[in-house]
Amino acid sequence: MKGNIIVGQSGGPTAVINSSLAGVVSAAMELGVEKIYGMHHGIQGFLAEDIVDIRDYVKGQEDIELLKRTPSSFLGSCRYKLPKIEGNEEVYDKMFEIMEKYNIECLFYIGGNDSMDTIKMLSDYAAMKGKPQRFMGVPKTIDNDLPITDHCPGYGSAAKYIAASLKEIIRDNASFGIEKPTVLICEIMGRHAGWLTAAAALSRDVDCEGPDLIYLPEVPFDMDKFMDKVKDLAAKKSSVVIAVSEGAKLADGRFVCELGNASDFVDAFGHKQLSGCAATLANKVAAETGLKTRAVEFSTLQRAATHIASLTDINEAFNVGYLACKAADEGKTGMMITINVDSRAPYQVSYGIYDIHAIANVERPVPAEWITEDGCDVNEGYEAYARPLIMGELQPIMVNGLPRHLVLKRDTYR
Repeated sequence: MKGNIIVGQSGGPTAVINSSLAGVVSAAMELGVEKIYGMHHGIQGFLAEDIVDIRDYVKGQEDIELLKRTPSSFLGSCRYKLPKIEGNEEVYDKMFEIMEKYNIECLFYIGGNDSMDTIKMLSDYAAMKGKPQRFMGVPKTIDNDLPITDHCPGYGSAAKYIAASLKEIIRDNASFGIEKPTVLICEIMGRHAGWLTAAAALSRDVDCEGPDLIYLPEVPFDMDKFMDKVKDLAAKKSSVVIAVSEGAKLADGRFVCELGNASDFVDAFGHKQLSGCAATLANKVAAETGLKTRAVEFSTLQRAATHIASLTDINEAFNVGYLACKAADEGKTGMMITINVDSRAPYQVSYGIYDIHAIANVERPVPAEWITEDGCDVNEGYEAYARPLIMGELQPIMVNGLPRHLVLKRDTYR
């Protein structure tokens, strides 16, 4: 690779997104790339020419290892949507002018559906204008909803956190209920895809019965049937635990959270902020039954828990970043690295590369055959798919009793 590279991170952070950054940086170092730049806050920062020299922070293997153990987006993230090319060429011209100024040969973007759309548009513009720069997508999303790839880096660690936390919550909730059952409703991220909520099922083991009900957004939420099930469970058990997706929807298309005090905020990609589903349901259960209820939102905890990240996830996140850099060096552009599972028992993977046009803006739902007939649980097909993804741990580097992180020291005040 004769020129420099630049890498950015976009969308919601994960516990392993920095492992993918470490993979890109490691491959670039091996290839002898002179300058390894980072976008401070993704494409939005890049357009403002807010650019970081990553080698000021990552000087060797010790820093690589610390970066792999650091949660959130080391470079900072954004939710910035590039405009359509037609009629907005000045935006794209500006980006290519910046790339030329810094002699950037390849741009890497680590992210999910919307980030892959950014790679698609930049590679399309380069092809249209005969530009030599190359663009590669590095998959990332706890939502696990990118197509083509078997799974997405970030998902395994979030699933591990959800399953582990639910085991603890189930134990806690079972401590009470002498007079009346306690109904606990746990809200899990994932937006329109139920992959994360399905991970609640992984808490089931010889020492834990798991949640009583699991509601994914792939199945319309029926409030009357939900209440009937809660009442039936409460008549039989002293502790009832329910996992529900933040994106649970009624048959008429309304989000369950909209029945409560949901926010009206919508981001640049048109995504409504989803929060409050568990609280809405807990309030309804309490009002109609008089039972004691609790609402728990894992919120950003499920995407920031690097201290309990899956080693499998960390390694795969590193590999997709590393291979994206190698592929760009071989001349590839407008593509994304994919993970292919060759065997689940024993677990063995290989990696592929796929045209970004088949990936950008496509959401992959949980397969219907993995959802139980009554629509409120998942079956063994899901567990066989997901269990290998949460295996293994990477010990944090502990300092003063807490995990140590690699931090970008840069002014972020507006």
